[in-house]
Amino acid sequence: MEKTVVEYIKKARSAGLSYEQIAEQMGKAGWNMANILHLLLSLAKQAELPEVPLAVSAKNIKKSYGSIEALKGVSIKVPFGKVFGLLGPNGAGKTTLVRILTTLLTQDSGSAAVAGYDVRRQADEVRSVVGLTGQYTAIDDYLTGRENLELVGRLYHLKKDAVKARARELLDKFGLIEAADRPAKTYSGGMRRRLDLAMGLFNHPKVLFLDEPTNGLDPQSRIALWQIIKEQVAEGRTVLLTTQYLEEADNLADVIVVLNHGQVIAEGTPEELKSKIGGDVLEIHLKEISDAARVAELLRPISKDEPRIEDQLGIVSVPAAGGASSLVAAVRLMDREGIPISDIMLRRPTLDDVFLTLTGHKQA
Repeated sequence: MEKTVVEYIKKARSAGLSYEQIAEQMGKAGWNMANILHLLLSLAKQAELPEVPLAVSAKNIKKSYGSIEALKGVSIKVPFGKVFGLLGPNGAGKTTLVRILTTLLTQDSGSAAVAGYDVRRQADEVRSVVGLTGQYTAIDDYLTGRENLELVGRLYHLKKDAVKARARELLDKFGLIEAADRPAKTYSGGMRRRLDLAMGLFNHPKVLFLDEPTNGLDPQSRIALWQIIKEQVAEGRTVLLTTQYLEEADNLADVIVVLNHGQVIAEGTPEELKSKIGGDVLEIHLKEISDAARVAELLRPISKDEPRIEDQLGIVSVPAAGGASSLVAAVRLMDREGIPISDIMLRRPTLDDVFLTLTGHKQA
């Protein structure tokens, strides 16, 4: 039995599963968990199990700007071939961490590596294996799409023929071939984002850093870019994504870390984070926004958690451990108090609920 278990665990670790995920799967399969736990601990101590190869690792990263602590000991681990979502309110430290991991900033203390290269001691090697798309496009408006791409190739000191061939390949891949010889200033927002992403992929990076890549795009352009990102992961790339759109992280990320005030406050899959809410969410849409505070007070007995108010929208929500009975109780309360509502519902928790619960901020 021990040999079978060891082989199973080795394969699972190589596939990127954590020890907790392996134990959960084995428990569902009917294994005796007491024996499995004993064996896991024994093997871990003997270092017989392989470590998951990491695309990105950071340990206790600290960074200050004068008296402002941007990062207060952040640690993350990103396996190869995954989409890693980094969430947090404005000023949480997301962009600072990305800039450190891509060698654009130097941390004050702590260590970090990308594709096995130390970001401080092996910065040139790190730059050779990463691509970066920042919050603001790095496009020269007065160059054509083709010229912008070829400029990136020359910065990598590639041969002229290779530069032209790679630029043509990316223009075709990202649906920009017809606009290739137009100045970039004539491109739409979606076209500029696609060009910017193509520039980040010019050197065939192993790890792609996307810092709010769809910021400002319309929904159709955002969905199109999501598909491109999924294609990159399917081709074997690792993506570290920061975003202000929680549905984007929910749609793309395998694992999410939530940053707040420069610290990691939560980590897990989207479903694991949603489970922190603990069941359904009761949401009431009010006809009169001025009733929100009163409704929140009335809902307090329904849940152990504090009701949340969206003042401008006239929406009050609260985790509803009682499910349908909480909904019935709320309807009766509204009717008894004569409070007009336009809608009332039970829904599954979203990352927005998680984000608000963990940080006290509603993501933009």
